Amino acid sequence: MKHDANVHKRFLDYRERHVYFGKKIPILDYDQFAKLDTEQRELEQVGEDNRDEEEEARFRALSLILFRD
Repeated sequence: MKHDANVHKRFLDYRERHVYFGKKIPILDYDQFAKLDTEQRELEQVGEDNRDEEEEARFRALSLILFRD
């Protein structure tokens, strides 16, 4: 997968947070991260008020996996 500069920066941030928060879970590689990052950002663009329950649950799950508040 081609490395987008913005995704790469978010990936590096994820790796730093993983050292602190994710010690007991496997770290994602770049391709895995990029796929989940894209999905999470798309759901974020939909907006909290416009996501259905399933989308909201997925958004929360992705936010936890990616160590985002």
